Amino acid sequence: MPQPTYERPSPQSTLLAVTADTLVTADFRPRTRRRPPGPYRRLLAIPGARAFTVGNLMARLPMGMFSVSAVVMIADTRGSYALAGAVTATGLAATALVAPWTARLVDRHGQARVAVPATLVAALGSLALLLCVRYDAPAWTLFAAYAATATTPNTGGMARARWAHLLKDGEGGRGDGDGDGDGDGSNADALHTANSFEQAADELCFMLGPVLAAFLCTALFPEAGTLVGVVLLVSGMLLFTAQRSTEPPARPRPTAKAPFRVPGVPPLLVVCLAMGGVFGAMEVVTIAFADAQGHRAAAGVVLALQAAGSCAAGLLYGAMKPAGPAEHRLPWCVAAMTALLTLPLLAASLTGSLPLLALTLLVAGMATAPTMVTTMTLVQHRTPEGRLNEGMTLAVTGLLGGIACGSAAGGWTVEHASPTAAYGVPVTAAAVALLLALALAPARGSAGRPRT
Repeated sequence: MPQPTYERPSPQSTLLAVTADTLVTADFRPRTRRRPPGPYRRLLAIPGARAFTVGNLMARLPMGMFSVSAVVMIADTRGSYALAGAVTATGLAATALVAPWTARLVDRHGQARVAVPATLVAALGSLALLLCVRYDAPAWTLFAAYAATATTPNTGGMARARWAHLLKDGEGGRGDGDGDGDGDGSNADALHTANSFEQAADELCFMLGPVLAAFLCTALFPEAGTLVGVVLLVSGMLLFTAQRSTEPPARPRPTAKAPFRVPGVPPLLVVCLAMGGVFGAMEVVTIAFADAQGHRAAAGVVLALQAAGSCAAGLLYGAMKPAGPAEHRLPWCVAAMTALLTLPLLAASLTGSLPLLALTLLVAGMATAPTMVTTMTLVQHRTPEGRLNEGMTLAVTGLLGGIACGSAAGGWTVEHASPTAAYGVPVTAAAVALLLALALAPARGSAGRPRT
């Protein structure tokens, strides 16, 4: 019988042995199992994505800083919270009017050409406010200076426009998101992940921004929050707009309708208005409730927990494959948000415990991001090509208007009833949003993606 012949094995090779008429193979290569990259890792692996994301986050963080910094700065110097609130409300109203026009210019002439000068004007407005406050200028100058900050571009909208450009075969385009393995749904899933990532970034910035601003203004000097916010805004926008390879193409003469005139978009803006009422009322009512419990300083932490819950849920929602079209998902998301918002009302009414309220806000916040992601996805679907930033900014404008209305309604209820009863205001606003979402929902099987 012939003797077996062997090859010398190595750790990175296979062993072949021949005995009689049998070939034996032994694989000595290391057994390492490679995990496929997760959805967020795949998303940020797109060339240029990480660079524009870093710049966008830097420019977006001050959005949660400026209003808190202005209130602390004005109240500390002028001794009037009423004046501080009026100045910030004026800036909010100016932003609601100016932001859609800025977004339209961005779509027509490009992000870099418009966003950089618009950001510089806004930065000068913030610095002018600082100087007017510090050198005891007349009160009207504070309103004029802070109104100039309304030119700040919608950084979140510009980031979403870039993702839509990079993933232009996604949901609402040629991909169908069916997950059948033929590749036609991968971009749809990636766009869903991108929208979820951006919503989580919004929550993170609005959670950290006020905390950072309050720390800077109290630990250093009242103007510190505004100065740091201006530096972050300008440097972040310069870094963001420097990434020209990912910038959507400009459309100097758009042939499509304005988003506000496209069927299906105005009702979505009304939904955004109602959801903004939820956010505005919740902030004012929670501050009042904490103050009534003798823990006003803890209000920021309690609200941060709500944002943290939304941020975590947004990241989880983005890692999942969405079930069905966004038109059908929206009512379910709003219904979940409405149901969970009853928890803070029950906690405040039945126990009056601030720690328990904080826990219920953490849970209630988990429905916010999926609802906002689905809403923004619908806005993306229905906004004509070439006017996406304008459509996104209109949605944000609706949210800002709702926040202003919700703040007013929540404050009125606190004054005329009680902070506990005022937790019914965000629940009511969410119920209105649910009714509107149900009215928007198409019949099963008839969900379309109108795009002009």
